[in-house]
Amino acid sequence: MGFFIDPCLIRALFALCILSIIFATSSSSAAAAGAKTRHFKWEVEYMHWSPDGLESVVMGINGQFPGPTIRARAGDTVHVELTNKLHTEGVVIHWHGIRQIGTPWADGTASISQCAINPGETFVYRFKVDRAGTYFYHGHYGMQRSAGLYGSLIVDVAEGEKEPFHYDGEFNILLSDWWHKSSHEQEVDLSSNPMRWIGEPQTLLINGRGQFNCSLAARFSSSSAARECRLRGNEQYAPHILRVQPNKTYRLRIASSTALASSTWFTTLFRSWPLGQKIGIGMLIKTGHAVDSFWRKHKLVVVEADGNYLRPVSVDNIDIYSGESYSVLFTTNQDPSNNYWLSINVRGREPKTPPGLTILNYRPTSASRLPNSPPPVSPRWDDYGSSKAFSNKILALTGTPKPPTTSDRRIVLLNTQNFIDGHTKWAINNVSLVLPPTPYLGSIRFGLSNVFDQKRPPDNFKHDYDVMRPAPNQNTTSGNGVYVLRFNTTIDVILQNANALRANVSEIHPWHLHGHDFWILGYGEGKFTESDVQKFNLKNPPYRNTAVIFPYGWTALRFVADNPGVWATATSSPICIWGWESFSRKAFDA
Repeated sequence: MGFFIDPCLIRALFALCILSIIFATSSSSAAAAGAKTRHFKWEVEYMHWSPDGLESVVMGINGQFPGPTIRARAGDTVHVELTNKLHTEGVVIHWHGIRQIGTPWADGTASISQCAINPGETFVYRFKVDRAGTYFYHGHYGMQRSAGLYGSLIVDVAEGEKEPFHYDGEFNILLSDWWHKSSHEQEVDLSSNPMRWIGEPQTLLINGRGQFNCSLAARFSSSSAARECRLRGNEQYAPHILRVQPNKTYRLRIASSTALASSTWFTTLFRSWPLGQKIGIGMLIKTGHAVDSFWRKHKLVVVEADGNYLRPVSVDNIDIYSGESYSVLFTTNQDPSNNYWLSINVRGREPKTPPGLTILNYRPTSASRLPNSPPPVSPRWDDYGSSKAFSNKILALTGTPKPPTTSDRRIVLLNTQNFIDGHTKWAINNVSLVLPPTPYLGSIRFGLSNVFDQKRPPDNFKHDYDVMRPAPNQNTTSGNGVYVLRFNTTIDVILQNANALRANVSEIHPWHLHGHDFWILGYGEGKFTESDVQKFNLKNPPYRNTAVIFPYGWTALRFVADNPGVWATATSSPICIWGWESFSRKAFDA
């Protein structure tokens, strides 16, 4: 017979431990030359807002939607005092892409790194941003990201350092999707038996702004029902205009916090988010005239992904999936008497949501002057060849650390759609994760037994499983075991896609690893085999924290387990890296 561990007791003990650790770590970070502590005081609450012209209830921070942008320099410490002003639910925030080296308790994952912050409570997140790059933050409890709890986190290079590329100015855009149905109603629909699919989002948002029931490009539509937006510019849903000077080079920081694509992340982490039959909304960024000749377009040069520099590559458009971030450079070398479209389109799913649009406004031309040609047309939503070609162009900049040539352990994760008592779930190696009430980090630190499954999740799936067809038995089981990794070992993770519940259905899935970056060694078709190892790119693989697996394919990742803690691997079971005990015990006992 097991025993019950009071989560509130753990919460109190954990708070005392965090205070000790903050004291221990702050003294060392303060010693860093030029580093500062950036203080933020936030209140999370629901509020009325009009993201797309139809008033809804959104989750905001300090009265803002999206939340405030955090800006810091590499080496700085970020100190966020977060108060939960929600009346009936807890909240946590995950700092997406920040590795939390030495601060696993600040990762912001409910039931993994911390208890949810209860209504009326205040919790302090304190962590170091060790590397420049484009990041963001979002709610990591239930479906709060779908409700609008997200914002940008930009880390500039440290004082005295320079980027490996030049630009005259920069813009930051955060992409998201928006439903008119509340996140709570969506949660009930997805948890129902049978599941009620929530449908496609009504609007694609750029920095929290989109247009529903009207279009900026209505005059180019062949539909008589298309209605032109009549905007003054001060509406909450008015487009976020990018204002530029001619003949300059600009950096465009792009991060995707889309909820539909990130559904996979929450499926195995939260019982409240079982997925349906569709997943993998990506977004395609494209600027320039769709009808102009090739050389008249604004070429995009990709230079950064997930906080890591890339070998510069020129493209016409970008596939970006939920959890990913990019920096691209573009030069304003077009006719300055015109304005130009920036268009966001659905990828990987048959689009039933209109494109998201905003305008690249050449000064001194008025921003009210709309472009004189239609928005650019993206590749077909199911043109996976285009998507794969883009992914294969993303390579690390010379000088980026290379992966170890061999690994100590391989974990193959089969991603399937299944049933548990009639409820639609996602499973990894035939186990669907249900998180325990006591956070893993606290229970492992204090040696609490029977809090979660002691049986380790499987490292592979059955060799005779046919990834090209629906499983003969579509039922699965639940569990909450963890993958335990030895400190400083090299781990290969093979993400294996498969057929979903219905025949001939396999879709794109983004995956994100907390606490680490990984090398993407390659992509492949069908079931991964030992011979595929010979195809691995060990020369210049991109170093990232989010990767995508394509339909009926596999993606190979490699990382070094050098950051002790308990970390979420979306969409898999958490991983525990041993070796943190000696460090944490010193800090806890300080």
